[in-house]
Amino acid sequence: MFIEVNNCRLYVDVVGSGLVAEGALMVERPVVFVLHGGPGMDHSTMKPDFNPLAEVAQLVYYDHRGQGRSDADKPANWHLDQWADDLRSLIDTLGVQNPIVLGLSFGGFVAQNYAHRHPDRLHKLILASTVARMLPERVFDAFQQFGGAEARQAAETFWGGPTEENTEIYMRECVPLYNRTEFDELVGQRAIWTPAVIEHFSKPGGENWTFDFREALSRITCPTLITAGELDPVTPIVAMDEMAAHIPDAVKRYEVFAGCGHGVHRDDPRAFEVMKQFLTG
Repeated sequence: MFIEVNNCRLYVDVVGSGLVAEGALMVERPVVFVLHGGPGMDHSTMKPDFNPLAEVAQLVYYDHRGQGRSDADKPANWHLDQWADDLRSLIDTLGVQNPIVLGLSFGGFVAQNYAHRHPDRLHKLILASTVARMLPERVFDAFQQFGGAEARQAAETFWGGPTEENTEIYMRECVPLYNRTEFDELVGQRAIWTPAVIEHFSKPGGENWTFDFREALSRITCPTLITAGELDPVTPIVAMDEMAAHIPDAVKRYEVFAGCGHGVHRDDPRAFEVMKQFLTG
């Protein structure tokens, strides 16, 4: 379905019931807004992987502005403040009272900014394989650690300014290093890619290299779950440790998964059990 927010139609899909019958009662389940990675990808990269969470919650998938099936809009609106404000408008339009936000990778950037800009409309937060800031050398060092000099060179060229040509090389040399399990090529084939968004967001001097949520994270007051893979090359564990350190201990649960890469659920499905416990606790 399409839902209009802030003069833009977002493509939205819902998995799971918000109310379920339990004996003589109708029991309300939590509502989780699932924020896809990228940028330049779409929500299909999260399906059906995250559907197990629908056993305990209602999942609201959507494509960020400019991506997937949502309206393209103009590049001037492809930025973290707009994406966070779109999420707020979507939550308000749907009338969700206690929203839970789950952001993976780039979606985690949007989720952190949402927590900063709209703390009054956030019940719980899940930050999966994401960071408070992107430091290029951390990423390049990690790719060299896991893939050698060729992977580092491919990462440096791609993140130095994504193009169609160097994206193809990055997909071949670097993306297989994201996880310990084999990359499912069908995911990429069924996704709608919007290269212009990542080219805009990640160009030299682009917002990918300038955002910094460290100070804002110190003001989070809602329960927050962080899931990290110790073998993640693109949001390296040192960067995830940094992000976690800025979130108050009183609200934080930080889970590091050994032997896992980017998006720990791909390497260890037990990540979903941790998420389910957090959602229902």
